[in-house]
Amino acid sequence: MADKKDPLIQSDLHNARGIELADRGWLDEAANEFRKAIELDPNSAHAHDNLATVHAEKGRFREALAEYLTALDIEPDSAMAHYNLACFLSSHALDMAVSEYRLAIEQEPDYRDAHVNLGITYAELGKVDEAKQALKTAIELEPNDTFARLELADLHMDDDELREAINQLKEVIRADPEEFEGHLNLGICYAQKGFYAEAERAYQRAQELNQEEVLIPYNLAALYALWNKPESSIAALKDALKLDAGKVLSWLRDDPMFESIRNSPEFLACLGAVEPVKG
Repeated sequence: MADKKDPLIQSDLHNARGIELADRGWLDEAANEFRKAIELDPNSAHAHDNLATVHAEKGRFREALAEYLTALDIEPDSAMAHYNLACFLSSHALDMAVSEYRLAIEQEPDYRDAHVNLGITYAELGKVDEAKQALKTAIELEPNDTFARLELADLHMDDDELREAINQLKEVIRADPEEFEGHLNLGICYAQKGFYAEAERAYQRAQELNQEEVLIPYNLAALYALWNKPESSIAALKDALKLDAGKVLSWLRDDPMFESIRNSPEFLACLGAVEPVKG
């Protein structure tokens, strides 16, 4: 008959009791039971794993990660231990990153890189307002930070806040006139605002800086189609196709900006549908 005073048996009992409490939502009490189980049997991978889950539920991400890794150290060949760690990372890695960035900023409020990366992480979580504020703080700390301004401009563009995006992109170009992405995105904003001449200049400057980026001739082609310049549109489109035909053809099929020339023989030839009509 098994000795009920055996530490391993007692550990299993505390672990089972912890699971019952966790199922009822009593997380603090459950954590105490899992800790007792670990005191009695430090090599109880299940208890470490269960304690990690409670920590994750409570938002104690660093503690949770430590417990998941301990469980894996104990049972490195356990599929369940690897699975539970993967679930934690897929669910909480970004939340953990936010928590750590915020702690870094608490320790050092002028830590520009922490503000930038906090903004990017918030954006990945879909917390756009928080992302914008973090990036604005980074820019206040370093006004010539073109990376933060580009990221902030992207967020404004996604929200159709084109005036704000244009302001940021102008500052990017002022700080670094050779930042082709600033010129490219500025062209996109101008085109959407209907400022076609300004968009053309921005795209052409971007193209001077980067001859290999397929988005530049493609956007030029779209601009000329909107601007009722079909010959220029087709010429730019051919340049784009030379750079990456696969991407361009996939974009073209449903792009509404090419409606004005979509049925022209030259455009259809670009799609590979028919040969262009020769005069």
